[in-house]
Amino acid sequence: MCEDLTGADSLHIADYAVFVLMLLVSATIGLYYAKIGRGQPNAQEFLTGGRKLTALPVSLSLSLTASVLSSVLLISIPVEVYRYGAIIGYTCFGHFLAQVFTSEIFLPVFYRLPITSTFQYLELRYNKVTRLLVTFLTFIQTLLLSGLVIYAPALALNQVTGWNLWGVIVVTGILCTVYCGGMKAVVWIDVFQVGVMLAGLLCVLFKCLLLGVSILSNSQQGGRLNFLDFDLNPLRRHTFWTIAFGGTLGWIMASGTSQTRVQRYNSCKSITHARTAVFISVVSYSLFLGSAVFSGLCLYSFYKDCDPWTAGQVSFSDQLLPYLVMDILKGYPGLPGLFLAAVYSGTLSTVSSIINTLAAVTVEDLIKPNVTLTDRQLLHISRALSCGIGVLCVSMAGLASLMGLLAQVLLVCLQGGLFGFAASLFVSIGSMLSYADLEMTRPLSLSTEGCNFTTPGSFNWTTALLTQMNSFTMVGVQDGKPNLVSLLHMGPLSSGGLKQKVDPSLMLMKEDMLSYHLFKLIKYKVSAVV
Repeated sequence: MCEDLTGADSLHIADYAVFVLMLLVSATIGLYYAKIGRGQPNAQEFLTGGRKLTALPVSLSLSLTASVLSSVLLISIPVEVYRYGAIIGYTCFGHFLAQVFTSEIFLPVFYRLPITSTFQYLELRYNKVTRLLVTFLTFIQTLLLSGLVIYAPALALNQVTGWNLWGVIVVTGILCTVYCGGMKAVVWIDVFQVGVMLAGLLCVLFKCLLLGVSILSNSQQGGRLNFLDFDLNPLRRHTFWTIAFGGTLGWIMASGTSQTRVQRYNSCKSITHARTAVFISVVSYSLFLGSAVFSGLCLYSFYKDCDPWTAGQVSFSDQLLPYLVMDILKGYPGLPGLFLAAVYSGTLSTVSSIINTLAAVTVEDLIKPNVTLTDRQLLHISRALSCGIGVLCVSMAGLASLMGLLAQVLLVCLQGGLFGFAASLFVSIGSMLSYADLEMTRPLSLSTEGCNFTTPGSFNWTTALLTQMNSFTMVGVQDGKPNLVSLLHMGPLSSGGLKQKVDPSLMLMKEDMLSYHLFKLIKYKVSAVV
């Protein structure tokens, strides 16, 4: 089934109401914590919640930051399943293993040290130059990312509602700045927005089930349930081994050392709560990923005989899920708005996290080492920085609108700043410029035999948004051009170092590891029996 859909005409006042309600609830949470935070004694309270947060809210916040560009992945994972099969679901396996490594290796060291910024560890472990260089590269990279993340959904709202594009961008920046009433505000807003995103996906799933679509049967017949692909060829787009190996190492890098995630689990009241949060995040992230994968199977089952992309009803494959939403939910006022709110929630959460992260990095890495200030002064500076960085993020959105692809190229190139990243950059650019064997990356078959329309549709309300989003797709650079090497292989590339004496407090000790205590317990029990 394919229909001629026009998003702006299909939206009901209830859709706008749901979307605005999501914004109001998020803003209320931010304002509440900003108000009660006026009595915060120091910057640490603002930036880490005074290490008083419990495992559950932090775990949901961690599950959202696990996907970084949550709104993009909400769109692109279902399309990956639609075109290449559900094998991408093995990503949750790599994510689980990465959390085990994080809990055992990285978390104990970072939690033990009195640091707010992960870059402080670089100075303690190496030297100040290393810390400043990495801080600078990360700051610029993250700012560029914030601009692209703000601009894409703002363009979507402009297309859907007719609201002024720059008005939407400015309001987005203001809302994200308001959210930053400190780490507590950011975490609880994440909790709310995880719920919105899951609700947006689940409303699609339930509607497909109510329509009586034989999802699993159709997916099996169409080759989408391709979980038993154990081919060892590393040039294949996705197999169990490419996802398990490349995905695990990539997740370890992101989960164990990224400022956003370390700042969150360091905000927990104890290392036990931090570890619990890390493991609960596996469940919540798996639920999110599983919903996205199942949405992709629904997408295929619904359009298995009439692919809207091949038929010209959408311009980019990433528009397929919004197309399905408007197709099956347009008769249910409020539900299309819920899906739009879900997509936008991920963006708001990402940007508010970026603002909080950059404020922490600026205070800890650039101000405190060079200027002597009281705790109260640092607190005021942290709040001012949140506002200033919010303005910078809006400015970066303007840069994204003017520079488009160039801004994305700069974002990629900044990741190759040091020798350790040079190899990743070389392979990344090579994969963009080189064509892989089509047999290694060929999509599964799609059909238009069941299409019953005579003229191309005009479903264009997501075109501008997803043109921007398409370059961020999780598993490819652009439609129709296969990459030489899967992006999941980029994470393991790194550089080594010289042998040197290191302060033991900066290193992992066996007493820090749960596995060590578990081994001792088992050994004791066995000895007692013998």
